[in-house]
Amino acid sequence: MLQQTRVETVLRYYEPFLRRFPDLRSLAAADLADVLAAWTGLGYYRRARNLHSAALRICEMGQFPRGSAELLELPGIGVYTAAAVASIAFGEAVAVVDGNVERLASRLIALESSPRRAPGRQRVRRVATELLEESAPGDSNQAMMELGAMICTPTSPSCDRCPFDGDCAARATGRPAAFPPPSPRRREVKVRRLVALAYSGDRYLLARNPDDSELLAGLWEFPWVEGGRSLADKTSLLGRRYGGRWKLGPVLGRARHGITFRSIHLEIRQATIEESGGEIAEGPTVGWFSSEDARRLPATAMLAKVLRAAARGAGG
Repeated sequence: MLQQTRVETVLRYYEPFLRRFPDLRSLAAADLADVLAAWTGLGYYRRARNLHSAALRICEMGQFPRGSAELLELPGIGVYTAAAVASIAFGEAVAVVDGNVERLASRLIALESSPRRAPGRQRVRRVATELLEESAPGDSNQAMMELGAMICTPTSPSCDRCPFDGDCAARATGRPAAFPPPSPRRREVKVRRLVALAYSGDRYLLARNPDDSELLAGLWEFPWVEGGRSLADKTSLLGRRYGGRWKLGPVLGRARHGITFRSIHLEIRQATIEESGGEIAEGPTVGWFSSEDARRLPATAMLAKVLRAAARGAGG
């Protein structure tokens, strides 16, 4: 859960998730849809898919992997997570390099290249390995991570409180915060999306993204389309994507949602549809759901955001 997500956000989900899936066996036995539903709101849903797949794999193996090499074979486990689990849980002498350790090690040697690229990454890992206390690798790794988080901060580092103060090449330059050099940020991509709210009594139409979707695979959201210059174009695109005959009404609201480098700008329109439901050839699965039913679905965070924006627009 903490991969790419802040602690304060994770805390709202961690204990409820563990109550729902208290151990590996209960997680492995659960339907993926239930796991995704419990994950709703955390984003980066591939993590939940990998967690479920890893639970299945471990149950098949009959025991939890105890070394970093074996942990790396599990879905969703990378070098950092494998090293953290192996050193903290099982005492393996392997260095953990998270963002905080990366920054600390880069400053100790005044690394002038990006630590995210191969040459810089290799130098950072060598430094982290040299700093590791092999007799207590778990405590050592956690100490380095905390030192980076609390003392060797991205801006205004507290060098006078750092145990490496006299050995830090970046401090010696007089500008420690300049190291490591910032990695170029991926340019934000602006995406315009029309979202269709179609109602039938107290139910509204939702669509489940295909499992091979680039974004939000297997999750439910309101029907949407991108592209199309005119309203007629968008209406036609909705029909091709979801089936049925669509008619788009007035704008109910607008919202914005960020996913990785994408800034998705939503125009929410009232819609009516005929002859829809079931499996659409080579497209999303669609169905009618009440608000109560929808809360139990593995849904994107955009679903609630769209409803709030539509309610504001309608004066609700």
